[in-house]
Amino acid sequence: MEGSFEITLQIAIAVLAGISAQVVGEYLRVPSIVFLLLLGILLGGDCFDILHPHDLGVGLEVLVALSVAIILFEGGLNLDLKELGKVSDSLRNLVTIGTLITLIGGGMAAHWLAEFPWSIAFLYASLVVVTGPTVIGPLLKQVGVDRQVATLLEGEGVLIDPVGAILAVVVLNAIINSNSAPIDVISGLLLRLGIGAIVGTVGGWLLGLLLKRADNLAEDLKNLVVLAGVWGLFVLSQELYSESGLMATVAAGIVVKASSVPEERLLKRFKGQLTILCVSVLFILLAADLSLASMFALGWGSVLAVLVLMIVVRPISIAVCTGSSSLNWRQKTFLAWVAPKGIVSASVASLFGILLTEKGINGGDAIKALVFLTILMTVFLQGLTARWLARWLKITSSEAKGAVIVGGNNLGMLIARLFQDAGESVVLIDADPEVCKKAEAENIPVFQSSGLEPDALEKAGIESMGTFIALTSQGEVNLVLAQRAMEEFKPPKVLAVFPENDSNSNNPKIKVSQAFMPQFKLKAWDTYIHDGEFKLVKMILTESERSFIETLIRLGELLPLLVKRDRSLQIVKAKESWKLGDEIYFLLHDPRPKLLKRLSGSHQSSRLVLEKLPEVEEIKTSSLKTSNQSSSVSKTSQPQG
Repeated sequence: MEGSFEITLQIAIAVLAGISAQVVGEYLRVPSIVFLLLLGILLGGDCFDILHPHDLGVGLEVLVALSVAIILFEGGLNLDLKELGKVSDSLRNLVTIGTLITLIGGGMAAHWLAEFPWSIAFLYASLVVVTGPTVIGPLLKQVGVDRQVATLLEGEGVLIDPVGAILAVVVLNAIINSNSAPIDVISGLLLRLGIGAIVGTVGGWLLGLLLKRADNLAEDLKNLVVLAGVWGLFVLSQELYSESGLMATVAAGIVVKASSVPEERLLKRFKGQLTILCVSVLFILLAADLSLASMFALGWGSVLAVLVLMIVVRPISIAVCTGSSSLNWRQKTFLAWVAPKGIVSASVASLFGILLTEKGINGGDAIKALVFLTILMTVFLQGLTARWLARWLKITSSEAKGAVIVGGNNLGMLIARLFQDAGESVVLIDADPEVCKKAEAENIPVFQSSGLEPDALEKAGIESMGTFIALTSQGEVNLVLAQRAMEEFKPPKVLAVFPENDSNSNNPKIKVSQAFMPQFKLKAWDTYIHDGEFKLVKMILTESERSFIETLIRLGELLPLLVKRDRSLQIVKAKESWKLGDEIYFLLHDPRPKLLKRLSGSHQSSRLVLEKLPEVEEIKTSSLKTSNQSSSVSKTSQPQG
């Protein structure tokens, strides 16, 4: 009884410490793994001697295996195949060529600098080819980089974990069975990947089918069915071929995601909570089991080996794997720096240390110490500097492009076309089937749904967009839509069209920006666009043009619509702070001859404004009734005086 209580106490302390580390990380906006590692080491035998993970015996291995299965399934479930398609070439290269580069570079560094035998050096390198969703996910959540970089890092973390773990097992088997032929090593790797992929794909398809047809099951029970199914697939794959289970869980997650199951959002939330719990407990236990003495015994050569892995091998891998991609140098620089190691490296290294010792092969403790040194250095150096680097490189999510527009009225359609013409992503959401047909006819991505449906917003890609705007004809509804989108998905910019005197708009808890201008009347401008009584122009803002712009806005003849700033298109806010060099898109109420006639009348102030009219670019947009016609752009110079 006393022994069982001791184990219960160990687990309870690990859970308490792990969740505490998560809370501190969330509060300080620092990757939680930093505090998980610190607390684990402090509670371990080399410091306060409170946690003794070895007392769990084989139970620790079971806990690690089942937890990693959940973590990798949740990682696969979060992969967006459409987003992955945009970086598929780079991702494929990172999982294949990048793994080989890291294996060779890391092995040479460990041999020449850390003075490991070649066999142990390459075993170490096979353990650190992975990055891991357990570290990448929380880090990206805290840092908030642009979606293309985030997708590539998330995809690499999820897909390379099973590849790295299986590669490490193959290398270990080659060390233990030194007479193994190279063909046996390669076939073992391919068999594990292939069997895991087949089991995971078939099992994931069956799980998706069950979730779609089991309408009589409560949502909470569906979540538990998926949990049981994931563990079942993991065990089945492991039974068919050892160490193939990790690949099975990743494949199952990807297939379930692609199945578009009902209430996918609730399933992801449940699995996300389980993942946080598993990561918290595992990192605490594995860090507590670490011997600091064995780490210090490695010497400075091991520190240099890890630095070479970080600042030489990883950048070479990124340069080779993304050389032909559309990524710019800023994105590649961030990718080259951020590659922290996670729970798979830690857990497999702990297991390998035990196996090597049992087989009488020297280096078990040393390889575990070097892997944990790699985890510590990458997590602390990269995790703590990633936010600063992303800001310096200007690739934070606040720089994200594109828009989700709720409301397919004439103005919404016009804005969508302008985003498309600028080469940025845009998605319309509207419940009216006629509006959706019109948008589809113009090749504008559209979802027929209510903007209140989180699933519709998620499928529209709101998580990767820079702007959300509620543009329906009902101001109060727009505020609710925008507030819900902000609470659920936290896009960088959230705007809505609502009355200037709306009492809710003055609520300090509501952080929704009013779109366009305070006195904006959607119905009026929508009618102007429908009847073709408008001109769309754009101009580069200079200091002398501020009064010109403000005058026309006050006259009610001019609607500031979009502004191109820092290489991205943004919807104008009612209280926009103009910057010199802004490229501003305006809607003019009347055709230009009427406006010029009015401005050149008897008012001397208007005549002075007219003299300052800049050269503008008039965008000849076809009317919405004939919007399938191609638009043209002509450059015109305003007449003077």
